[in-house]
Amino acid sequence: MRAIVASNNPVRLSFLAALLADAGIETMVLDTHASILEGSIGAIPRRLMVATEDYDRARRVLREAGEC
Repeated sequence: MRAIVASNNPVRLSFLAALLADAGIETMVLDTHASILEGSIGAIPRRLMVATEDYDRARRVLREAGEC
């Protein structure tokens, strides 16, 4: 798995995950629990992950949407 985006904004991560899901690319958000443990002050960005074989296509989808 590779990180496609790191952000402190859960709404943006959800939107990007939806864009990728529409393109048939599965995602996973990592570091959610670490962010909650530190008090949700946003010091630890959450990472949106995709499978290594989907990484280039995912970058292209996000770039075409003006998100990367």
